[in-house]
Amino acid sequence: MPRRFDGKSVLVTGAGHGIGRQIALDFAAEGACVGVNDVSSERAHAVAAEIAAAGGRALALVADVRSAEQVERMLAEHAFSLAVPDVAVNNAGVYPNSLIVDMSEDEWDRVWDINMKGMFLVCRAALRRMIAEKAGGKIINLSSGAALRARVGASHYCSSKAAISMFTQVLALEAAEHNIQVNAIAPGLIEVPDWDLTPEYIDALVGMTPRGRIGQPSDVSAMARYLASDAADFITGAVMLVDGGASAGQSLPLSG
Repeated sequence: MPRRFDGKSVLVTGAGHGIGRQIALDFAAEGACVGVNDVSSERAHAVAAEIAAAGGRALALVADVRSAEQVERMLAEHAFSLAVPDVAVNNAGVYPNSLIVDMSEDEWDRVWDINMKGMFLVCRAALRRMIAEKAGGKIINLSSGAALRARVGASHYCSSKAAISMFTQVLALEAAEHNIQVNAIAPGLIEVPDWDLTPEYIDALVGMTPRGRIGQPSDVSAMARYLASDAADFITGAVMLVDGGASAGQSLPLSG
């Protein structure tokens, strides 16, 4: 049985660890050649080597998505060495915590420059090449459940992710005539190696999640691959929640 992404080219930003790494590995396992982007050369090459060791094809792409020049160079290298991306997954993002009253301008700018501006630059560069190829394509942006639900200490993160959701919808309208579908994924709490959360905080969030567990990078990767597949041909401009039901409401027991 053919794998879903045999012969396809996929770019994943922020793919050196966590959710992005899982997305890159899983696309490669289903036959895609994968451009593994990360700002860290060590991480990008490590994941590309991991894919190669499993029999896949990958290219390490070291670039800071905040830089238009580096993004253009990355897309050019991806197109030259692999192909113009059939699928672009914008996963690169940061999520520091600071109260607004204590937050520095630099911290605010860093979050917005990576999460929102970086996604815009990659979308623009990928879209231009997809349009020139006239073969359609898929763009998948990583938003967050934080786009719908405020969190103390995360004003920059929550607002940047809310902006991503709206940007995705606008881009979906603009790209539709070119047979390019644009969607977003809004994960809930996902377990990643570098998180800095207390057990009490995690337990509280799990308690508010109907599914009753923490999400895994594989949960987000499964949605990314669905949206990139032919099965999602009639889906564009959507923000797909992958949060175990947390956004559905409070799952409190009946009183009395």
